[in-house]
Amino acid sequence: MPYLFTSESVSEGHPDKVADQISDALLDHFLAFDPESKVACETLVTTGQVVLAGEVKSDTYLDVQNIAREVINKIGYTKGEYQFSGDSCGVISLIHEQSQDINQGVDRGAKEEQGAGDQGMMFGYATSETENYMPLALDISHKILHTLAELRREGKEISYLRPDAKAQVTLEYSDANEPQRIDTIVVSTQHDAFDEDDDKMLAKIKSDIISILIPRVKAQLPVETQKLFDDQIKYHINPTGKFVIGGPHGDTGLTGRKIIVDTYGGKGAHGGGAFSGKDPSKVDRSAAYAARHAAKNLVAAGVADEILVQVSYAIGVVEPTSIYVDTYGTSKVGLSDGEIARKVAELFDMRPFAIEDRLKLRNPIYLETAAYGHMGKQPKTITKVFESPYNGRIEKEVELFTWEKLDKVVEIKSAFNL
Repeated sequence: MPYLFTSESVSEGHPDKVADQISDALLDHFLAFDPESKVACETLVTTGQVVLAGEVKSDTYLDVQNIAREVINKIGYTKGEYQFSGDSCGVISLIHEQSQDINQGVDRGAKEEQGAGDQGMMFGYATSETENYMPLALDISHKILHTLAELRREGKEISYLRPDAKAQVTLEYSDANEPQRIDTIVVSTQHDAFDEDDDKMLAKIKSDIISILIPRVKAQLPVETQKLFDDQIKYHINPTGKFVIGGPHGDTGLTGRKIIVDTYGGKGAHGGGAFSGKDPSKVDRSAAYAARHAAKNLVAAGVADEILVQVSYAIGVVEPTSIYVDTYGTSKVGLSDGEIARKVAELFDMRPFAIEDRLKLRNPIYLETAAYGHMGKQPKTITKVFESPYNGRIEKEVELFTWEKLDKVVEIKSAFNL
């Protein structure tokens, strides 16, 4: 019997994502000027205020207030009427030095002996149902909001948009676990106050979303996926009514509260650890990226159509405590999931420093991860510029989303005789 599955995404202007982006901007600046920085930075945003807290061990000093303001302005919170803007909000820093009790378990004489920054389990997931090996409902949800932000910045076809927004996509699947059609699309977007009454305002927003936004999103998708859009889709556009008050003025935002949006939209699994604001010695982040890298390359190599990889750690211990694989019955290699897991352990070095080194994680690459998902994006090399009143100006060429590279496919095929 057909079944429904739903995933959601949130925009870069969502309060929790504002917090994530500030935390990752701070992390990038610390790593740009001192690549060995240890950072765990949390951010809270609310009406007219930003609070920064956390632990840092670094040889550099930053103007954290200015960095936070630049992020807020870039997102689009630039007007006093939003009750939250980069130029006028207060920024309070409560950042202090990292505990030596934690640091002694991580730093070692030889980098290869670096211990895990915490205990816990991390998951990576991949599926063959999309070109980027991501769950389709989440992929479409991300595209809806990324495109909505483009329309907001253009300010032409839809001129009233404000930064805060959410989207949700429900897919209908067959018994063979193949997507058949899009059942429901939900979009809630913050907007300027209208002169018209509420009913006219809502009618215009709904019309613009369906006739302007959705065709743009559809055009970005492969032909087979475009066929999932039909005239039977149920649309819920701003279903609660007007949405003028939003962003950090409407809801307080905190770093790390959108971990399912950041990963797989409810597919696969999640170990519970957030990513943003954490340097790569924190395996919550680095091992989740490494597990995604493994899962994506395994699916791309043809080991299975769908794969979940779990890796776990004890704080201060170099070797992972376990590696687990679930192929959901889609394995194509005639091996049990346990046997596949043992091969994964041989193919992918999951020691913390090995992950950092392999995926080039000691670079300032994290602000770009903090909105529209950490997984499924295209790897690319860019030049980033960092300026500081204390450290001067530097340019760094960095490689983004290294965990999305399909650079182990040949080796995996050889190992599995594919």
